[in-house]
Amino acid sequence: MIESTSGRRLGALLAAAAVTRAATAALRSRPPGGTARWTRRNYAGRTVELYAGPAAAVGAAAGAAVLPAGPRGAAALAVLAAGACGAYDDVAGAGDPRRGFRAHLGALRSGEVTSGAVKLFGISAAGAAAGALLKERPLDKALAGVVIAGAAHFVNLVDVRPGRACATVLALAAPGLLRKGPGAVVAAASMGAAAAVLPDDIGERAMLGDAGAHALGAALGTAVVAGNGRAGLVLHAAALVAAAVYGDEVSRAAGADLG
Repeated sequence: MIESTSGRRLGALLAAAAVTRAATAALRSRPPGGTARWTRRNYAGRTVELYAGPAAAVGAAAGAAVLPAGPRGAAALAVLAAGACGAYDDVAGAGDPRRGFRAHLGALRSGEVTSGAVKLFGISAAGAAAGALLKERPLDKALAGVVIAGAAHFVNLVDVRPGRACATVLALAAPGLLRKGPGAVVAAASMGAAAAVLPDDIGERAMLGDAGAHALGAALGTAVVAGNGRAGLVLHAAALVAAAVYGDEVSRAAGADLG
């Protein structure tokens, strides 16, 4: 069993890294909608590519494909849905100055469905569905959904400078490799995808965007859920909710300063 888990961890890490690199190259050669849709100006004014984000989502899901059907389905659902919602926000929400949950929920109350609101509810629904696949009791299912969605938003929250989100995923997922079972495999998959993106991210040639940050965060959250019982879920859920509240306050304050 130990050898099997170890082999699956290594296989997940290598598969995630390889698929991420291959998907990046494929998107770069034939960018859907044209090159302009997949380039942005970063904080320093440099032109960077967005291909790494969707590629990381596909890579992390591919790395988890070595798992049995239940955990594999949960990981694929959480990661690919988070990546798709993030990609939608990257494209449809480009240029929208609104930041934070409150801004998008406020727009929704006024009848405007922003890309940020779609992302918020889409990732939350996917996290809840994935959590339901991984846990049996209702309370554990609910906590699992909070952890998966919360982790997705947390990694996006720290993605404010080159390499920071990837480094965060690598650091937080590494302890999960010491566990047995599906959690260790999903942790390895998230690390493989993050490691494949990191050189271009640090070199300011590419950026994760919302697609990559949310997808890697969802993979990290899925690993936490798969590797923890109720006590661990409660602790992680509380920490992630606190981080989300703090991050929303920071985003709101930054928006007020810019205004």
